[in-house]
Amino acid sequence: MTHSVAILGASGYTGAELVRLIATHPELRIAALSGERKAGQPMAAVFPHLRHLDLPDLVKIEEIDFSAVDLCFCALPHATSQEVIRGLPRDLKIVDLSADFRLRDPAAYEKWYGKPHAAPELQAEAIYGLTEFYREEIRAGRLVAGTGCNAATGQYAIRPLIEAGVIDLDEIVIDLKAGVSGAGRALKENLLHAELSEGFHAYSAGGIHRHLGEFDQEFSRAAGRPVEVMFTPHLIPANRGILATVWLKGEARAIHDTLASAYEDEIFIQVLPFGEHPSTRHVRGSNFVHIGVVADRRAGRALVIAALDNLTKGSSGQAVQNANLMLGIAEETGLMLAPCFP
Repeated sequence: MTHSVAILGASGYTGAELVRLIATHPELRIAALSGERKAGQPMAAVFPHLRHLDLPDLVKIEEIDFSAVDLCFCALPHATSQEVIRGLPRDLKIVDLSADFRLRDPAAYEKWYGKPHAAPELQAEAIYGLTEFYREEIRAGRLVAGTGCNAATGQYAIRPLIEAGVIDLDEIVIDLKAGVSGAGRALKENLLHAELSEGFHAYSAGGIHRHLGEFDQEFSRAAGRPVEVMFTPHLIPANRGILATVWLKGEARAIHDTLASAYEDEIFIQVLPFGEHPSTRHVRGSNFVHIGVVADRRAGRALVIAALDNLTKGSSGQAVQNANLMLGIAEETGLMLAPCFP
């Protein structure tokens, strides 16, 4: 059976990544693509790397006939999705890639995003889209909120350890490096080649990054008590990829065994042999996560290092994985493409 899907915001990086993945998906067909500023243009003009595909032209959202769509991907900017989704048919399955429905508490959303939520009734309905931990809820859900790419990386490294009680919950430090595509496609001065290349820098330091709202929500829920981590992201001069190095207080072998056991049956999460650590180049363009555990020279301390592609497993690949569940399709369908190397 083939399911028809629409992609709203197809002129951005995550929209283009959705098209790339769905193009070879045997059970999904792209019925509509929206791009407000690019409406009327073919995708080949916006993304020449997709010119070999037979795709509908970009249109405005109001031009789409949603009665002919089984599932809608919303790859729209933050604060735009909530307004758009509120106006979509109530029986339409939706996977949102923005931040608008990730936080369950309206007060938490206002704290981290600086304005009240425009659709709190939908916020309460949304399922958090970290697939491996909310699989059954996603399968039965109508609206799934994709995670932040940084938040997903940190959670894959830490969440099973919190649930198993093998680390000190007050001694968690996440040092994360992210590729520039995570900042979106809009023109920004600090993302110009001359501004970004040949160096990298920290940003949103000191506990102000918005993905901390997801860490607070999910880690506290897993622990059954408040958990606040230290987290600093860095922007690196690479197009894709996230590498998170997590400093933990706990026995390294127990940490490795816990992660290996937790992810033993997860097709997209691979825990490396003890002492090995991953690289973003080994997951590039794929839906895989690589996790390594290394013992620190100090007894009772360990490093967990996780790598994923922010545009695939961190966003659009995760979205397709969740859509598969929502549509009754085998979860890995269309997502088993190997990483692109070198």
